Amino acid sequence: MFVSRSMTRGVVTAAPETSLFDLQELMAAHRIRHIPIVDGERKVVGIVSDRDIRSALPFRFFKEGLREEERVKFQDIRARDIMTSPVITISPGYTIQDALLMIQNAKVGALPVVDEEGRLRGILSVRDLLRAFINVLGIGEPGTLLCILVEEKVGQLKKIVDAITEMGISFGSVLVARYWEEDKRAVFPYLLTQNVAPVKKKLAEMGYTLIDPMQWYLDRLPEEENPSAPPRP
Repeated sequence: MFVSRSMTRGVVTAAPETSLFDLQELMAAHRIRHIPIVDGERKVVGIVSDRDIRSALPFRFFKEGLREEERVKFQDIRARDIMTSPVITISPGYTIQDALLMIQNAKVGALPVVDEEGRLRGILSVRDLLRAFINVLGIGEPGTLLCILVEEKVGQLKKIVDAITEMGISFGSVLVARYWEEDKRAVFPYLLTQNVAPVKKKLAEMGYTLIDPMQWYLDRLPEEENPSAPPRP
C-alpha cells in the first residue's frame, strides 16, 4: 500500500508568520497534533507539533489560561520561532512500510507528504499508519488471533493455511515473525471467526504448538529491555 492511499489530504497548514496562539487554536479546533508550515507556493519549510507549543507556553496556560498582561509576553512568538526545520518528508510513491521505518528511526509523529518540487500534498501521521495497517491486516472485522510455532522450513505456512481453509474458515491476514528459539518461526493467522477451538485441536493433532499471542511478546520484554537479565525458568 502506498503513502498516497493512506495519507490525509485535507491538511491544515500555517505560514511562518502565524502566531503561537493561532497555532494552538488551530490544533484545538481541528483536533490535530501537527501543522506543516508552508510558504506562498505551498512548499514545506517547517512543521510545528503540539509538543512545540507546550514547550513554548507555560503549563498553566493549558489548565487555567493566561491573563491579558501575561499573553503579551508570548504574542510575538511565531511559527518560524518554534517550528522544526528542515523537515523530514516523504513521497506519495513510498510504501506505508517505508513510512513506518522513517517515523520509527526519526522519532517523529507525522511526515508531510510532498511532490518532487517540495509542495505539500498531504500528511501521514501515526494514526494514518495504524488505520492503514488495520485495513491491510483485516483486523477491523471480528475474529481471533492465533500464534503457532513452526519449524523454519519450506511448506509449513502452506500446511497451516490449507488445514484451516479446509475447515471453511476465512483469513483476515497471516503474519510470520522471528522466534527466539533457533530454527523456529511464529505464525500469526487472524481468523474471521470466534470459534477457534476446533482449529486449535486440529493444529495440535498435526503436531504444532500454540501459545497465547500476548505471551509470545510479553514474556520476552524483560530480556529485550535488559539483555543481561538471567533467562526465565
